[in-house]
Amino acid sequence: MINQKRLLAEFFELIRIDSPTKKERQIADILKERLESLGLTVTEDNVGELIGGNCGNVLAYLKGDLPQAPRVLLSAHMDTVDPCLNIEPVLVEGMVISAGSTILGADDKSGIAPILEAIRTIQENRIPHGDIQVIFSVAEEGGLNGAKNLDRTFLKADFGFVFDCAGGPGEIVLAAPGQDRLNVVIKGRASHAGMSPEDGINAIVAASRAIAIMPIGRIDEETTANIGIIQGGRATNIVADRVEITCESRSRDIGKLVNQTNQMCEAFKSCAEEMGAVAEIEVIRLYTPFTLAEDSPVSLIASRASKNAGLKTKFGATGGGSDANHYNQYGVPCVVLGTGMQKPHTTEESIAERDLYRTAELIVEIIKDVARAESV
Repeated sequence: MINQKRLLAEFFELIRIDSPTKKERQIADILKERLESLGLTVTEDNVGELIGGNCGNVLAYLKGDLPQAPRVLLSAHMDTVDPCLNIEPVLVEGMVISAGSTILGADDKSGIAPILEAIRTIQENRIPHGDIQVIFSVAEEGGLNGAKNLDRTFLKADFGFVFDCAGGPGEIVLAAPGQDRLNVVIKGRASHAGMSPEDGINAIVAASRAIAIMPIGRIDEETTANIGIIQGGRATNIVADRVEITCESRSRDIGKLVNQTNQMCEAFKSCAEEMGAVAEIEVIRLYTPFTLAEDSPVSLIASRASKNAGLKTKFGATGGGSDANHYNQYGVPCVVLGTGMQKPHTTEESIAERDLYRTAELIVEIIKDVARAESV
């Protein structure tokens, strides 16, 4: 039913558009034009101004011809991680890959292109549908900042589907972790490392002692933690009086998330205090976890649509966040659906050509299934 040739061509076109985080202006303008040409009412919010980007989230709405049907949200993000400039996609034996030393950008243009194609398909085939809301967000990478700063009054849908998962079409993510970012500064005291080291308090040593005693890595099935960035010291002959550490904790259980964050904070504080240093810690809750039941309305729709599209359905959980974390927090139940992207965030990123088509077909089946429901 979908136009495979058109979908693949549009995917290649979108991939070639540079869209690093907070610099999504060009692709946003193109997507606004495409959505308007399809009859959607399109607006752009002011999130770009709030986060220091050059454009906001693209918000679009298509009125349906079934007023009793639930309103559905279809969402994907526009930004891509580095290295993402001058990407040249190529098709090799059914796989789309980057021809150069860049990522491919299937994360998340493998969500955007199928959404556009599915809307064209239901219109060309005059498939009855309810209201459809589309959100193409900015700055998803590195903190979900587009969705995080979205004015929740813009959300009109009863439930939604976020196309942003490395699993294949048919994979349905029902649970995702929340994340805390810890910005830590340990302040010690400088002294000459050769002449009077005993007069100094080495902030780097205090940080290393703290890291050595805190739980890091895989904590349990739901919880992880990581030390991401360490910067400190001025010279080898100066006892380091300052070190900055950026780290994170994640968990699909909010209690475990709080506990892990507290343990990390306590380790930094206690080890600094033992050496006479001071630890200053800023904890930022980037997003909260969510869990949906397999028998929730949005989960059942995703499952039925997957089967109707001829896909093998698989429910699962993830260790990464997505815009769905915020949509769920805002009261719009959303699952995350796989698009088939492989090895995202690496220069080995790829996607099977057929998974693009299967994702678009899945979206069409979702819209058809929602149309059969009278309410939620």
